[in-house]
Amino acid sequence: MTLTRLSRQKPPSLFITVRFLTRHLSTSKLRDHYSFQPPPSLSLGPQKSKSNPNSHKKQKPKYRPPSSLDQIKPIYSDLPFDFRFSYTESSPTVRPIGLREPKYSPFGPGRLDREWTGVCAPAVDPKVKSLEGTEDPNLEAKRKLLRGRIQGAPLTEAERKFLVEKCQRNRNKRQINLGRDGLTHNMLNDIHNHWKFAEAVRIKCLGVPTVDMKNVCKQLEDKTFGKIIQRHGGTLILYRGRNYNRKKRPVIPLMLWKPQEPVYPRLIKTTIDGLSIEETKEMRKRGLAVPALTKLAKNGYYGSLVPMVRDAFVVSELVRIDCTGFERSDYKKIGCKLRDLVPCILVTFEKEQIVVWRGQDYKPPEDGHFFTDREFFDDPGCDMERSDE
Repeated sequence: MTLTRLSRQKPPSLFITVRFLTRHLSTSKLRDHYSFQPPPSLSLGPQKSKSNPNSHKKQKPKYRPPSSLDQIKPIYSDLPFDFRFSYTESSPTVRPIGLREPKYSPFGPGRLDREWTGVCAPAVDPKVKSLEGTEDPNLEAKRKLLRGRIQGAPLTEAERKFLVEKCQRNRNKRQINLGRDGLTHNMLNDIHNHWKFAEAVRIKCLGVPTVDMKNVCKQLEDKTFGKIIQRHGGTLILYRGRNYNRKKRPVIPLMLWKPQEPVYPRLIKTTIDGLSIEETKEMRKRGLAVPALTKLAKNGYYGSLVPMVRDAFVVSELVRIDCTGFERSDYKKIGCKLRDLVPCILVTFEKEQIVVWRGQDYKPPEDGHFFTDREFFDDPGCDMERSDE
């Protein structure tokens, strides 16, 4: 009877069982013995958010890609010279006869307050329409005054030797390479970036511009307002000046692409002045048959080329220079420099050769001074005389 009664009773519900267990567990000593604290993610109570210590800081704005619809403010630069792509490989005195592209500014549309004329961005008048880009005579005086302020007192011999030793290859790896395009506009910004960390920077010159190293040194000092304290071959050391302040460096807008070179007059005419057509053809044949004076290496140093041609003209009226492997534009630039520096007459560029003629009444130039292979500028007095020249 008792068994049947117990079997007929209903089993205890699940709610009563859970309540019984929680009541006994809450009064047990296990919780005190094992002080277990559940993590915040598992606790039943409301979670408290931690206060951010940097809540007072402004949040960074979300990245927004640049758009052509944004209004770009033009950059104002007070540098007292015309902006060109290359300062050593172009001359403001030579006027081109045409352009290969429309007058799109390589600085970008609306990014510069100067107007691009197809050759340069002149500093005189931003609305100039001429291709000549003649400079204002007051700009040269302004550049000299600004350079004098930055340079300050000349360096002593001990200071020069210290800076030169500090820029040697075994002690400093920083270097700027000047190649076939010469001293470009964007290279001015690179020089000022190097001057942030050092008083002097090493510049290595190779290729076509090294034919006229005197012009390279002049343009470097004129456009950067620095001072060359040593030259060994094509390696220069450019000093920034005593009063140079890197926080007040000039604003140099960057060119976004390389502009197309304008069209200049032909270097070689159909007939050479003073000769007939038959005599010109005969001279070109003889010029290609003359033994080569030298074979130029690609991207080499050509500082001694002009004295070699002058010495060769003493014994021969025609000189041939082998430029095998060069690009046509490179040996044309070399021939143009030889025409102005030697001086001489260009005969032909056929078969990657430069053939020049000394002319009928050739006289060796008496005042043809060129840099020696190595210069240290140790004497401040001589340096001041050189700067005045």
